[in-house]
Amino acid sequence: MSGIFDLTGRVAVITGGNGGIGLGIAQALNAAGCNVAIWGRNAEKNANAAASMKAGPGKVATQFCDVTDPGSVKTAMKATLDTFGRVDGCFANAGIGGGGRRSFIDRTEEEWRRMFATNLDGVFHVFQAAARHMTERAEAGDRFGRLVATSSLASLFGTARNEHYAGTKAALNALCRALGVELARHGVTANAILPGWIKSDMTAGIMANDKFVANVMPRIPLRRFGEPSDFGGIAVYIMSKASSYHTADCFVIDGGYTAF
Repeated sequence: MSGIFDLTGRVAVITGGNGGIGLGIAQALNAAGCNVAIWGRNAEKNANAAASMKAGPGKVATQFCDVTDPGSVKTAMKATLDTFGRVDGCFANAGIGGGGRRSFIDRTEEEWRRMFATNLDGVFHVFQAAARHMTERAEAGDRFGRLVATSSLASLFGTARNEHYAGTKAALNALCRALGVELARHGVTANAILPGWIKSDMTAGIMANDKFVANVMPRIPLRRFGEPSDFGGIAVYIMSKASSYHTADCFVIDGGYTAF
């Protein structure tokens, strides 16, 4: 593990870490010797995620947390600090996509606000709690911290009848760019990971669609579907067995890594 994922012997908080790419991040960090705190709203999934990492060298703790509720985030942060004493990384993966196939002009205000609350408010609350803790440590001479949010290809290309999702992910990219500048002086990096596509059971049906391959695949940054082994040398790489994602290369913004 290197770059923004270099947290061996440290403590990372994973929101939405009980499924999908969030679980993959949690498992990879734990296998590399990172202590992991999983924050999620589903106690059963939290427990299953922790059980999947029993063999890892790092310690694992779970905490109920509704990331859209600042009070719940504050409680989860306190519980994590009581358990581990510190938080070195915060990986915000909680969110929702989809939301039906209605067009933008037919969206309800409730749908719009729910999407933004889940995809943006949660990241704001957990990042703010983590950043406050990390900058307080920096003022005491301990300059280290990693903030990472998962983005989406939708933030670059948009997506038909899913524009509110694309909007939230584009906003996350902008937030991480700004935080990368603001927090660099504290030794804290801010990161947005933008997944692309790989071959997996999840994408088998898509790849069998000739129209998709001919019309959509050329617009994907990688220009083709790849095998997981193709990306072993990329600076930032994480993949979940339950997911079809991999990260792209990263570049540096004033001390903060941002992957696109």
